[in-house]
Amino acid sequence: MTVARRGGLRRGGVAALEICAVAALYYGSAELGLLQQLVRSQVTPLWPPTGIAVAALLLRGPRIWPGITLGALLANLSLGPSYAALFLIVVGNTLAPLCSYALLRRAGFRLELDRLHDALALIFLGAFTGTLVSATAGSGTLVLTNALSTDRFWTTWWVWWTGDAMGVLVVTPVVLVLCRARLPRRVTPIRWAEVLLLLAATACVGFIDTSSTPLLFLGFPLLIWAAFRFRLTGAAPVALAVSIFAIIAANHGSGPFARHGMLTDMVTLQAYNGSSALTALLVAAAVSERDRSQKEIARACGHLAELVSRLSITGTQPIPPTADSRPRRGPRPAPDADSDSRPRPDSGSARSPSPSPSPSPEERHHSRSTYRPAPPPHRHTDPG
Repeated sequence: MTVARRGGLRRGGVAALEICAVAALYYGSAELGLLQQLVRSQVTPLWPPTGIAVAALLLRGPRIWPGITLGALLANLSLGPSYAALFLIVVGNTLAPLCSYALLRRAGFRLELDRLHDALALIFLGAFTGTLVSATAGSGTLVLTNALSTDRFWTTWWVWWTGDAMGVLVVTPVVLVLCRARLPRRVTPIRWAEVLLLLAATACVGFIDTSSTPLLFLGFPLLIWAAFRFRLTGAAPVALAVSIFAIIAANHGSGPFARHGMLTDMVTLQAYNGSSALTALLVAAAVSERDRSQKEIARACGHLAELVSRLSITGTQPIPPTADSRPRRGPRPAPDADSDSRPRPDSGSARSPSPSPSPSPEERHHSRSTYRPAPPPHRHTDPG
C-alpha cells in the first residue's frame, strides 16, 4: 500500500511539474509575441503560445490542459480586460489547442512529421480549423465588452485567426523537432560546414529582409535547401527565422511594407509567412517520404538477392513446363459423353502404347513368297 501511494505521489508530482512548465512556456512566449502587437495590444501576426500549446498536447497528452489555462490567464491578466472578458478569452485560448489536438489525433497524426499526410493534417486541421475557436471567442469578447468597435470585428478576427494559425504552422514543428533532437554520432566536417553555411546565409537574408530593400523572396531558397538537406530538422527553424524577419520588417514599415495601410501590410505579411511555412512543411515531408520509399525498395532488393543466392547454392532450378501443360490455341473440342464419365489420367501418368507401324511393300512381298499353305488331310477310300 505504501509503495502504491508513493508511486501515485510521484506521478502526481511529475504531472504538476509538467503543468507548471507548460504554463511558464505559454506565458513567456506570449510576452514575446506581444512585442509585435498590431491591434489594441492583444492581437499579433504570430502568436507563439498556440503553437506551444498544441505541441505540448501532442507530446504529453490532454492532461496538461490546466497549464494552458494557467498560462493564458497570466498572459491576458496584464492586458486589463474585465473579468468576464478575461474568462471568455482564456476559455477560447484553452479550447482552440484542444480542438486542434483532437482533430490531429483523429487524423492519425505522427510526431515525426515525415509523411505528407501529417503535414497536410497539421496545416488544415491543426492550424486552420482548430484556431477558429480562439479567434471567434477573443474577437467577440472584445466587441461585447466595448473594447473594440463593431466595424473592426472582422479585421481583428482575421488577424487573430491568422496569428494563431501561424503559431501552429511555425512554432509547433520547431518544438516537436527540439523534443526529438539527438546529437548525431558521425558527422563529417563537410556536413558541419554546410550547417554553418546555412546559418550564415539565414543571418544574411534576415539582415536584407529588415532593411529597406524589398527582397523577402530570398528566404525561399533557404527553405528549400534546408528541407532537402536537413529535412524537418533544418526546415522548421529556418521557417521560424524567416517569419520573424518578415514581422520585424512589417513592424518597422521597411521593404515591401513601406507606405501601406495596416490591413495591406497584414495581408502581405501573413501571405508570406504562410507560404514559407507551407513550403518548409510540405517539401520536408515529401523528401522524408521519398527517403523512406528508397529504404523500403533497397530492403526488398536485398531480400530478393539473398533468396537468389540461396537458390544458387542449393542448385535448385525452375522446372520447365511440359508440352501438355502449355496452353493450346483455338477452341477446344467438346468432350464425348463417354469420355466425361471416365476418369482422366493425370499429365504425369504413363501413356498408352502407340499402334505398330504398317509393314513396307518389301516386307509384304517377302511374307507372300515364304508362305506355303498346309496340305489337306489325306482321305482313305475303300476299294470295291
